[in-house]
Amino acid sequence: MLLQAATTGNPLLGMLFPLLILVVFYFFLIRPQTKRQKDQQKFVDNLKEGMEVYTQAGIVGRITKLDGTTVRLMVDDKTFMRVLKSSVQGEYKG
Repeated sequence: MLLQAATTGNPLLGMLFPLLILVVFYFFLIRPQTKRQKDQQKFVDNLKEGMEVYTQAGIVGRITKLDGTTVRLMVDDKTFMRVLKSSVQGEYKG
């Protein structure tokens, strides 16, 4: 009799915990990731010639030419590389 009383509770209370987990998951994982993606896309869209940047592979260079989806980087005197714009991660401050 006591066991039966414990199992019959408010069904909304049973849904509260999974709902709370979903809300926490959204605010701590999904929302920050989408914000980072938007910031990265904004950075890539605002690339300019002369900026010193680094790529996902760790290559540091100065942008000498923007051409559609590619960027030409000068990594040393008279040494140039073409990389995808999407592989540029950030501005190098070193």
